[in-house]
Amino acid sequence: MTSVVQWGGAKAHLHSHDLDVNYNDHNYFNTYNPMSEKTRYTDEELAEFRALINEKLEVARQQFEEIIATLNKRNSNDIDDTMPTYHTLEEGSSVQSMEEQMVAAERLKKFITGLQQALLRIENKTYGICRVTKKLIPKERLRAVPHATLSIEAKLAQGK
Repeated sequence: MTSVVQWGGAKAHLHSHDLDVNYNDHNYFNTYNPMSEKTRYTDEELAEFRALINEKLEVARQQFEEIIATLNKRNSNDIDDTMPTYHTLEEGSSVQSMEEQMVAAERLKKFITGLQQALLRIENKTYGICRVTKKLIPKERLRAVPHATLSIEAKLAQGK
């Protein structure tokens, strides 16, 4: 059977066999549907994120080690604090600087832990899935904040 369908000025001839759908055909249900949402990142995408995280992790670890080395040097038994030019004002400045470095070290330690947890999520194939909405976090956000566990929407809702 042939039908003629007209849309605007265009005509199309449809045959009944063009409309036959075999519901037993497994490919019918496994075809790409642009309306369906992706539930996780592909292995290739996860490998890209793993490389990015490993780079950031290496830099963060180096910075952490430098800060710790600087703090350890200040606590050493050198002669800096016995020199006659050592003044009380310098001591206050030194203490403030040491506190700032300790805060920076703590922040880096937290960042390193977050990156390590992100690597575990990659291994579990749950990386990039928002903890609240269960939807994928956009790649742009993950590239900027690779240890993110919340989408922007969830993060903004959390602040309310």
